Amino acid sequence: MVESKRERAFVTGVTIFLILFSIAAIVPLLSVISTSFSSKSVVDMNLVTLWPKEFTLDSWKYIIDRPDLWKSFFLTVGTTVIGTVLALLMTALFAYPLSKSEFRWGSVIMVCVVIAMIFKAPIVPYFLTVRSIGLYDNPLVLILPHILNPFNLIIMRTFFKQFPKELEEAAFLEGCGYFRMLFHFVLPLSKAVMATLALFYGVVLWNQFQHPLFFLQDTNWFPLQIKIRQFITDDSVMMAGAASTVDLNYNERTLRAATVIFAIIPIIIVYPFLQKYFVKGAMLGSVKG
Repeated sequence: MVESKRERAFVTGVTIFLILFSIAAIVPLLSVISTSFSSKSVVDMNLVTLWPKEFTLDSWKYIIDRPDLWKSFFLTVGTTVIGTVLALLMTALFAYPLSKSEFRWGSVIMVCVVIAMIFKAPIVPYFLTVRSIGLYDNPLVLILPHILNPFNLIIMRTFFKQFPKELEEAAFLEGCGYFRMLFHFVLPLSKAVMATLALFYGVVLWNQFQHPLFFLQDTNWFPLQIKIRQFITDDSVMMAGAASTVDLNYNERTLRAATVIFAIIPIIIVYPFLQKYFVKGAMLGSVKG
């Protein structure tokens, strides 16, 4: 099919815009990476741009040797993995019956879901509710409040509504119940939407900052993002246990840069494996209402 001049101009304009937007997004990241691998002298003189100068691994060696950072890292990894699995399970168990027209209360529940999505709970009542159920200063607060998201629920429900009814009817004739149908047939055929929502839930759980800041006081339960905040804002925490910086080739700025990159590496590693499902799942979940 031959494109018109207007269509070619539109595609060209969008391509240029996306290239410029990508450059604007990646330049700050490259600057932080370069700082983490540069010596303290060139960083102090603000000579680092998009490429490391006087390359050194001293900042990374110091960060990797911090046991408190690794403790927060593994805590965040654990809450992200467990929370994502529980969130997908709860979302599927909730979305599957809501996708059935024969479910009598489905429309009423969906109205409540939409209201919950549009109108967020005020902070003070939310804080009091979470505290009243015993989650204050409890590591479970990093998982339980995030295992069901209304927007993700709507996406999965819409995807399930497109599932072939003939396959379900054939399975029911063979003696399948709803639970067996969901876990043996529907979910294995829903990899696209499951991968998409896994990415949604995983990013929220990995990057949560304000939530643990409200509910956690014990520093032993601080997730990675709170620990990074301590590193960035408190030099005494950053340099705790460090040898004299006169003899080593790092300072607070290079250590902060290394810590930030350390925190985003897992998401960068995981995203390419889910990318092929991401657009497909989001599109499939938005065709029907």
